[in-house]
Amino acid sequence: MTSLDMPVVRDATAARVDALAVGDATTYAEWFACLADPTRIQLLHLVATRPGGITVRELTSALEIAQPTVSHHVRKLAEVGFVTTHKRGTSTVVAINPSCCTGLPHAADAVMGVLAPRPCCPTDLPVDVTVRAMRDDDWDAVLRIYGEGIATGSATFDTEVPGRATLGAQWLPDHRWVAEIGGVVVGWATLSSVSGRDCYAGVVENSVYVGDGMRGRGVGKSLLRTQVVAADEAGLWTLQCAIFPENRPSIALHHSAGFRTVGVRERIARLDGVWRDTVLLERRGANS
Repeated sequence: MTSLDMPVVRDATAARVDALAVGDATTYAEWFACLADPTRIQLLHLVATRPGGITVRELTSALEIAQPTVSHHVRKLAEVGFVTTHKRGTSTVVAINPSCCTGLPHAADAVMGVLAPRPCCPTDLPVDVTVRAMRDDDWDAVLRIYGEGIATGSATFDTEVPGRATLGAQWLPDHRWVAEIGGVVVGWATLSSVSGRDCYAGVVENSVYVGDGMRGRGVGKSLLRTQVVAADEAGLWTLQCAIFPENRPSIALHHSAGFRTVGVRERIARLDGVWRDTVLLERRGANS
């Protein structure tokens, strides 16, 4: 059976970092070859939309094709690890392999070159950007930059700048950073807990905002590097974020810091009355 585990993207110091590893290329070819059939795509879709699984008989009825044909396609999908099968009485139940839901998007990113080598964090930082811990007297600048991000329509679902008390309660005290150019605050980055449960104590959501007129100057890169290094030193094991698909610069920035695309959450929420998708990315800590 072909593994659906995440491939190891080449280290930045390895030779020919532009070449996809032969083993990964072989795996992906088997995946894509398995899907080179419209009926098989339909079948996989039906299975994926049934969390509790679906019987071969139900698949036969839904697709209006012969049971031996359905069984053949199920067997092919199972061989590459897209689905699993088990018996429920006399019926064969087909269920999605959860790894398929993240493995396929990741494979597409790897093949299309979206995934850069996964270093600790960016190193080619601008010399005129300084990152330091956020202070109380930075709040006005931070809230202004938040508003500038809202105005782009591609940074957040917020339509109004949250209050200082609200943000102060959300953001981890030791993980608030601002970037300066010439002594002026031009960006900020924070981490927030995703859950109050102890088992998720090391899982946080990151935010990075850069002010108007300062984007494209390496401000976000400098902030993200500081944020990632501090998170690793603090023992946080997962950083995650949700980014609008249209915000390609932010997605690329996060990939450069070792984040990987987990998947796309379709129609996850409305912004100004319009359903929007988000790309879910995450980064594992250095010691996790």
